[in-house]
Amino acid sequence: MSEINPVLNRLNQELNRVVVGQSTLIHQLLIALLAGGHVILEGVPGTGKTLLVKVLAQLIQADFRRIQLTPDVLPSDITGTNIFDLNTRSFSLKKGPVFTEVLLADEINRTPPKTQAALLEAMEETQVTLDGESLPLPDLFWVIATQNPLEFEGTYPLPEAQLDRFVFKLVVDYPDQAAEKQMLLNRQAGFAARRLDIARLQPVTTISQILSARQVVRDVKVSETIIDYLLLLVRTSRQYPDLSLGASPRAAGLWLQTSQAAAYLAGRDFVTPDDVKAVASPLLRHRLILKPEAMLDGFKIDGAIASILNKVPVPR
Repeated sequence: MSEINPVLNRLNQELNRVVVGQSTLIHQLLIALLAGGHVILEGVPGTGKTLLVKVLAQLIQADFRRIQLTPDVLPSDITGTNIFDLNTRSFSLKKGPVFTEVLLADEINRTPPKTQAALLEAMEETQVTLDGESLPLPDLFWVIATQNPLEFEGTYPLPEAQLDRFVFKLVVDYPDQAAEKQMLLNRQAGFAARRLDIARLQPVTTISQILSARQVVRDVKVSETIIDYLLLLVRTSRQYPDLSLGASPRAAGLWLQTSQAAAYLAGRDFVTPDDVKAVASPLLRHRLILKPEAMLDGFKIDGAIASILNKVPVPR
């Protein structure tokens, strides 16, 4: 743990140097990376979502692909297809952008469900099946999807079954005034998001180190008291009066895994109740569903999560 932690700290620092004013978001994204979980980034255009993912991929020396999803994108545009070669009289595989290590699915809610579903097998099984043949994806394979929370015309909301495959839903807010001023100063000094070479980015770590860190995260100690606490939170979410859908068993497993990753990032080899609480909002906000009457009363998901955390006594 002591060997990789300084590397992760440098990775955090480099990301904060380039993507200004998003320190909490970056910390949560690193937790998801260590837990091996896919992420939804939700925010209005121009808040640095694509930049953040590109910089992260470059810093960890990962192969990066980006798909701009639109209503006319087909499943084969993501997974690839077999093409018949008239010269050789045989089929050859043309791999799609899903065959990469870091995949940015931009505006995932703008493409129809059939195309969204093309990512399901890849996200869950780390493989793609084409014409009956299963093709493995890279060990790191990590999907980061973006969506705009304000535009609903021509969109296709992700079904609950697919949302549950994402470990976190991270909300990208506007930076504060000081951070936005620093962004303007950086731009004045010549920084451009489309020219990352100007930022003088140097690789911080490697894919093998990230994969090794994931193995160590799985060995972070979790006491039975912490497991009982987490289970009580999950069961409370299922019985919460303002919710029509609580946390699933898959959510419980991912909650445990991300708590271990949060503890690891903090330099500890054991999980505390604070680690469990720290990942609650990003892990649950896309899984819990409010009842219609609660929505009419103006109740928000993050408020329900906070209420659940307050209801369950913290173990000592």
